Amino acid sequence: MTEPDRHRFAFLAVLVGSSALAFGPWLVRLSEVGPVAAGFWRLALALPFLFVIAAVTGQAVHWPGRKLAVLVAFAAFFFAADLAAWHAGIHMTKLGNATLFGNVSSFAFAAWGLWLARRMPSPLQAGALGLAALGAALLMGSSFELSPRNFAGDLLCLFAGILYAGYLIAVQQGRGSLKPMPLLFLSSLFGAAMLLPVSLLLGEQIIPHDWTYVFLLALGSQVLGQGLLVYGIGHVPPLAVGLVLLTQPAISALVGWFAYGEKLRPLDWVGAFAIGAALVLVRLPERGLRTLEEQPS
Repeated sequence: MTEPDRHRFAFLAVLVGSSALAFGPWLVRLSEVGPVAAGFWRLALALPFLFVIAAVTGQAVHWPGRKLAVLVAFAAFFFAADLAAWHAGIHMTKLGNATLFGNVSSFAFAAWGLWLARRMPSPLQAGALGLAALGAALLMGSSFELSPRNFAGDLLCLFAGILYAGYLIAVQQGRGSLKPMPLLFLSSLFGAAMLLPVSLLLGEQIIPHDWTYVFLLALGSQVLGQGLLVYGIGHVPPLAVGLVLLTQPAISALVGWFAYGEKLRPLDWVGAFAIGAALVLVRLPERGLRTLEEQPS
């Protein structure tokens, strides 16, 4: 089986993983623990599941060597800092603001991919980026609100989006030498070790009254969401990954509809359609597009 055939579902994996991650903000609000503590439980509770999955799939967790371990530690730092900033911001601003500013990573990672390829976006790629940006803006338009009350939370979520882009870049670099499950397990382990002392120093509530939501956060966001994303990121160009991540505002809007009765306006549906059209455009074959080098699965 050729390399493209072996990884023909990589794009779908990124799409499903991104969709699972979109439920994270809702679960953080329901977790009844501090924002940094929620990040710690997301990573810590996922570790046994990631370890078993790694063993079953023949990707046993191992020490990758000092040089690669430093790269994983950088990824863990960016991810832990992203979780701490974003989870705190979620509690300090509107959900629409948090989702919109947090998704600045989508454009940052797409720009990184274009810089890595040493080329400007093609007309097709530029059109896909424009459609995705328009779709995200329309989806968040009904709930987005700039005000002094939200300013600190908005800044935290924006900072979190930049940190998450750093995490994605580090993961992409690590995927050239390390399989997805060991990479995700080690970055989760390092990240949990970083978040717990910060949560304790902040005096947050660590132990939840109901463990349901932190378990769902760990399984949905870390095991399923990050697991599929880390796998797919080794085989999908950064531009496509960045656009897929912009599906999260659409999922967040649907969560608000079902969980809080927030009705979707016609413009919300137009925004969702625009993001879907952008994903179709970015998957169209285009002459001269850069292809990823073959990487281990």
